[in-house]
Amino acid sequence: MSSNSKKKSALGKGLSALLENAETDITSKSNGTGIVGSISTLPIEKIEANPFNPRSNFEKDALTELSQSIKIHGIIQPLTVRKLGRDKYQLISGERRFRAAQLTGLKEVPCYIRVANDQAMLEMALVENIQREDLNPIEVGLSYERLIEECDLTQDQLSQKISKSRSSITNHLRLLKLPAPIQAGLKAHEITMGHARALVSAGDEKTQIELFNRVVAEKLSVRDIEAIIRGEQVVSKNEASLQKKSAAAISEGEYTFKEHLGDRLATKVDIKKSPNGNGKIIVNFSSDVDLNRIMELLNTK
Repeated sequence: MSSNSKKKSALGKGLSALLENAETDITSKSNGTGIVGSISTLPIEKIEANPFNPRSNFEKDALTELSQSIKIHGIIQPLTVRKLGRDKYQLISGERRFRAAQLTGLKEVPCYIRVANDQAMLEMALVENIQREDLNPIEVGLSYERLIEECDLTQDQLSQKISKSRSSITNHLRLLKLPAPIQAGLKAHEITMGHARALVSAGDEKTQIELFNRVVAEKLSVRDIEAIIRGEQVVSKNEASLQKKSAAAISEGEYTFKEHLGDRLATKVDIKKSPNGNGKIIVNFSSDVDLNRIMELLNTK
């Protein structure tokens, strides 16, 4: 098989397949005879923090919340490490996740493994794979994040390199700030990217998850989410369907009466009934003059 055929085969399977391919993978086996997968599970004790990381302060409460999420959902976004020597690795990105995993007591963590002087290979693989249409929005966001963090690109530089608007890049990166259950729901196609973008603005993590659960259960639209965030009341599709069925559940005699009254008043008449038997008769009118006409007809003895 030619190198081009191998490359096309890998590109058809998404990000992990591309980086696991021998043509593009960036990790060498310890014996130097082959290629290992791009995502590996490593003992956390074999990983050391990056001494050059400019971020040294990590909020304790935020780490505790992340550790609780990791206990339930695991690590959604793998860490990125550099191989230093035999069974020794140094963290490149993901220190907050690394510290939370330590706090949780994990023994192993998923990692992208890189070797020295591989930036050009990584950049080429990620940029080329981003062009694929079979990646979900989280995979695309992770690719953007890796290019920015590990290849030292700005969003403007990334925009030019991959021919995507900066707003599109920003929107994908914002998805990575969503709680793990929502990211998992987006990857599983329970919600669309439009839903996820709206949920980003829904408030704190608890509010976001509660609204996400409601979106899935009630099949809410993106506009519904935006309306809820504005404080408006929203009727779910299930409730609307129930109301429609309830309104239509009238007897043959009641339907005949409705039609007869509509003919007498020369307007549309509706009967709305709830399952417990109460309801209302709705008489429609088009103007003040039409209302007065109907009132006179109803007052006629």
